[in-house]
Amino acid sequence: MLRAVRVHKEQEKTKIMATENAVKIDAKLVKELREKSGAPMGDCLKALQEANGDMESAFVVLRKRGMASAAKKASRTTNEGAVGTYIHAGGKIGVLVELNCESDFVARTEDFQELLRDIAMHIAATDPRFVSREDVTEADIEREKEIYRAQAAATGKPANIIEKMLKGKMAKFYEEVCLLDQPFIKEQSHTIAQIIAAKVAKLGENISVRRFARFKVGAPDWTVAQTKAAPEAPQA
Repeated sequence: MLRAVRVHKEQEKTKIMATENAVKIDAKLVKELREKSGAPMGDCLKALQEANGDMESAFVVLRKRGMASAAKKASRTTNEGAVGTYIHAGGKIGVLVELNCESDFVARTEDFQELLRDIAMHIAATDPRFVSREDVTEADIEREKEIYRAQAAATGKPANIIEKMLKGKMAKFYEEVCLLDQPFIKEQSHTIAQIIAAKVAKLGENISVRRFARFKVGAPDWTVAQTKAAPEAPQA
């Protein structure tokens, strides 16, 4: 009986210590590790707890579990893939998306096809204008900065504060118009870039959105977006 009590107390002590360690993990570290590894936030938190808050050690923990491979694969050429569609209820909005990967085998997997459907549905709901920040035109960037600088200057704040406000405004702008920066509509705690990174880690191949088009019945125009660094077509 006494031994059982001691064991129970030790277990409770371990739980308390684990809770205390969890509280000490800075949310910024979790976010940074998630962006670096592409692993889900919960797994990043656990890895940081195991590594006592050390970023590099936590990354090693994720690598051992096969969850931190996205960054390594980001430079690989993606000449395979598939085109997916999404038609909104009532047939008023339609989306075409080309999602690329490294092999036809991965393109046919359920995980890849699920990601393709999710991205098409997301585009239908949010209407992004570009794939990534790198695709935003200089004219669009300068126009937005000019507007935000004028708005910030009107507050009468000093120049250094205005520049900080400008950075915040531009980050919000990118989130509104760039697909990869947008919070995924089905899981707002993850961006589209992060859900793609999670699939990269799981499937073991680089995955990228090459282009998409969104059409809405009655709209005067439509959205067509393509990455600037589009992969070369394979030789015949």
